[in-house]
Amino acid sequence: MTQLRTIACEQERPRGQPAAAEADERIVFYEGDRIYLRPIEPADEQKLRKWINDPEIWQYLTHRPPVNAVREREFIEGVGRNLADYCFGLVVRTGDRLIGSAGLHQIQPVNRSAVLGIMIGDKQYHGKGFGTEAVRLIVRYGFDELNLNRLALHVFAHNYRAIGCYQKAGFIHEGCQRQALYRGGRYVDEYVFAILRKDWESGRGRRE
Repeated sequence: MTQLRTIACEQERPRGQPAAAEADERIVFYEGDRIYLRPIEPADEQKLRKWINDPEIWQYLTHRPPVNAVREREFIEGVGRNLADYCFGLVVRTGDRLIGSAGLHQIQPVNRSAVLGIMIGDKQYHGKGFGTEAVRLIVRYGFDELNLNRLALHVFAHNYRAIGCYQKAGFIHEGCQRQALYRGGRYVDEYVFAILRKDWESGRGRRE
């Protein structure tokens, strides 16, 4: 990722604008109403490792093997080196609490497309609309800042909470890859959702 700037906690500015430099250590990259995006830092390693190893979390991810501290640190140290991947920490503005991670992956400048991924690891924040807001925020960043035209994502067919979140954010169901994944001793379908710039500009999935 690009160089980031710090801002004062009490500073107000238009949503979605990059942060201005200030004195303290609160780093904000892109702001929403209740959450903001920031870089993933080495100090996040323990939280991220706890979440990625939680069966309630990884059962809905394509990730499979357990992750130890060495592997998680390698992941964090590698963030930003690949220009086709933008990775963010998801932080609740109240208390500056890290609750998950998200990213735009497989960015293709010619096709102006990317694949969105998100994990709300802190289960205290499940079912409270933070996932929907995070998806909307990343979509806005992808269209407004990266000039993308299409954002796609993949989701397990039985991950009903995530599907509802994506639909609220304006994503459209495009297809089903039958028995594409194996979880819990059975094959499961994988759905493909996507949102186009024209969908987003028309107001689909936006909260007025």
